[in-house]
Amino acid sequence: MKVTDHIKASKETLFSFEILPPLKGKSIQSIYDGIDPLMEFKPKFVNVTYHREEYIYKERENGLLEKIAIRKRPGTVGICAAIMNKYQVDAVPHLICGGFSKEETENALIDLQFLGIDNVLALRGDSIKTESNFRPHKDGHQYAEELIKQITEMNNGTYLMDDVTLEPTDFCIGAAGYPEKHFEAMNLQTDLHYLKAKVEAGAEYIVTQMFFDNEKYFAFVKACRDIGITVPIIPGLKPIKTMNHISFLPKFFHIDYPEELSKELLKCKTNSEVEKVGLEWGIHQSKQLKEAGVPCIHYYTMSNSSMVKAIAREIF
Repeated sequence: MKVTDHIKASKETLFSFEILPPLKGKSIQSIYDGIDPLMEFKPKFVNVTYHREEYIYKERENGLLEKIAIRKRPGTVGICAAIMNKYQVDAVPHLICGGFSKEETENALIDLQFLGIDNVLALRGDSIKTESNFRPHKDGHQYAEELIKQITEMNNGTYLMDDVTLEPTDFCIGAAGYPEKHFEAMNLQTDLHYLKAKVEAGAEYIVTQMFFDNEKYFAFVKACRDIGITVPIIPGLKPIKTMNHISFLPKFFHIDYPEELSKELLKCKTNSEVEKVGLEWGIHQSKQLKEAGVPCIHYYTMSNSSMVKAIAREIF
């Protein structure tokens, strides 16, 4: 079932969450261990992130360095199929531009359709650690808008493989939105312009980057509506759990803490103190968003479901 159909069918705010595939070498049980505690809250869909390849340089016998691509985590196709089979809940794989040619993207989408997966979240993806800026595959997409256009074309029955006849796909396409703007955008207005282009290309709903100030989310939604973006906008939340999160989350995700939250975090000396503050703030955010009638609250678990479970017990 499509994410947008779940939203249309519900009169209440939905619950959903995102998981991180395990490092290679771990079994599928490690994923189930992160999902099982949250199933009591009846999630309508579960997002599965994708992490692109990284590169290492290995010295050869002649002294030259050989660039070798490695993937530390498994792909999303098999994980999504396993989740849908075990839990009878919709899985939403992330598709990214980085590291993929258009042909590889098409093949992945064909596999997803074959498995009965109805939704995809289309993202540009991050640059790899060895690159200062994002570099697309030489035969791939530079921007998420281009990836969305390819998926839309497949939904309309247009494939790269024009020598065969294939049935149109029917994917519900999600896109990412940034209440505090994407860090590469010149300003929020240009970022909104790019977001609208993604919607016009075929995105049917938006999931936001994590934020800790609900007023920024509400302002973001209003700004979207003011420029004609009418699709559902799902807020994404991440509970603060450790001392490391205090500095890491703003730095890595380019977000701000509201003053009230930052004052409480600055008092914390241990992980347990941070977790208490993070839990209270997550409950506060979630209650306010639910009271405002948001279509769904989407939680970033990072495959650690304990805090999301504690928040959900108070909200759902």
